[in-house]
Amino acid sequence: MVSVIGIRKHNLKLNRLIQQNPNSDSDGSLVKKRRISPLTRRIMAVNLLAPALLLVGLFYLGEYRRSLIITELSALRSNGDIFAVALSETAISPRGEHLMPDMSIQIVRRLAFTAKTRARLFNLDGTLVADSRMLLHPGGEVITAEKLSDPLPAPDRHGFLNTLFSYLDVIYFWLPGIEDYPPYQEKINQRAQDYQEVLGAMQGEVWVAHRSLPDHSLVLTVALPITKYKQTLGVLMLSKSSHDIDKVIFEVRKDTLIVFALALVFTVLVSLYLGSTIARPIHTLSRAAERVRRGQHREHTIPTMSTREDEIGDLAMALNDMTEALWARMDAIEAFAADVSHEIKNPLTSLKSAVETANFIKDPNQQRKLMAIIQDDVERLDRLITDISDASRLDAELSRAQSQPVNLASMLSTLVNIHDATSTPKDTKLTFTCDQDIHIEGLEDRLTQVFRNLISNAISFSPADKPVRIFATIEGSWAKVCVENTGPEIPNGKEKAIFNRFYTERLEPENFGRHSGLGLSISQQIVEAHGGSIVAENRKNSQAKTIGARFTVCLPTPKI
Repeated sequence: MVSVIGIRKHNLKLNRLIQQNPNSDSDGSLVKKRRISPLTRRIMAVNLLAPALLLVGLFYLGEYRRSLIITELSALRSNGDIFAVALSETAISPRGEHLMPDMSIQIVRRLAFTAKTRARLFNLDGTLVADSRMLLHPGGEVITAEKLSDPLPAPDRHGFLNTLFSYLDVIYFWLPGIEDYPPYQEKINQRAQDYQEVLGAMQGEVWVAHRSLPDHSLVLTVALPITKYKQTLGVLMLSKSSHDIDKVIFEVRKDTLIVFALALVFTVLVSLYLGSTIARPIHTLSRAAERVRRGQHREHTIPTMSTREDEIGDLAMALNDMTEALWARMDAIEAFAADVSHEIKNPLTSLKSAVETANFIKDPNQQRKLMAIIQDDVERLDRLITDISDASRLDAELSRAQSQPVNLASMLSTLVNIHDATSTPKDTKLTFTCDQDIHIEGLEDRLTQVFRNLISNAISFSPADKPVRIFATIEGSWAKVCVENTGPEIPNGKEKAIFNRFYTERLEPENFGRHSGLGLSISQQIVEAHGGSIVAENRKNSQAKTIGARFTVCLPTPKI
């Protein structure tokens, strides 16, 4: 029981907590006010992993870009083969000694314009013979935008996206493992020695090269030898920037960005929805549990959330049932404490009166009577304390112990044999009937205690010349044990009350102090802990006359 001083101290401490924590409820439950719960943040973080992969793809499309570069180089190689054949057939002197500059320039310019690429033709001495970007001969170059193989870029219509992608490119080119291309440099007076691929092609092989511009775009080149009669007379170099490839990558990035934005919005909304349907009810349950824990009464309950047909609804129902079970357990503990106090107070009061009276009585006979009363009270106290101790630790023992297979028929037979071996001819006899072995799962010691209590109770109410009958059978999935006596009847309406703690219906004065009234209550507690039941009823004969009492215990048998 909580004292008044203890309650006041608790309330003062609770008031200080509320004043120090403005985020607490009025009943003292500390509730952190968060804009977004940690569980919602975790849900959102997990759900954002998939859109994050799309975001990574915005600046890492290297494999796709490389495949486009390979395709572009293949196209350049095909065009180069066509150009080389055309030059070898029409731009070489009749004797096949050298390239004819005028004819070479016309062919290179016309073919490059058609193929939308830049073509340069180098002689074996390294001089530049023709360049598709030049209208005049080398040395008097006039370059026109209309004739460029790479047209001027269109006006920037995606300023924000270009800025965003430029930052992503910085990250992309910073990553380890990204290919680093040499920069592209073009001199005013170009020579074959300026390009490694041209020198390689002079040896009769086809060479390709990649070079980077300041804006991270590439210049792709293919160098092919111009041969006549298996003799290399010059080198044709075709080049093209990666602007077209970059436009394709830009469109892919833009589409990916749109998909990412839509996925991000959808993910955030779904995460907030999941958070509201998961985190909020859990928070509500935690607040309700905190109010129940801190409350001094039963006004606060756990919401059942019966409309939710999911795990949170099951959790709410389980918490509510658990709370009710705890309140019932607390009620039982309070009632047990009150019963114990009442039952112990009676023999203590009698013992105190006898001790006080003994100081004023000089008659030896009267003193012996008082000593007998004191002895009876001490025995009753000893019996009460023993049974109370057994009852108080019974719940804990039943919750910790592991069930084992028990042969019920063998147990009852052993109890009967022990009674027969220790009884006198004048004592009540026991008869036991069972046609088969009955196996159950349980605690053998505690089940032995149950049937010992029932047998002892039946013997105490039966005449010495009338036996107590015990029989066991199996009915369906239940093992049934009956203990019958031929004693007085159970008072009408008391068939359930006799299982209450400290309840007695004994009229014989000589039994005073021998029974605490806890035996049947403990037996019922043990049987119910095994998933069974115990009932008491009066036995009737054919004339509907009571001839004794019957206690029936039903215990579940193991499922096969």
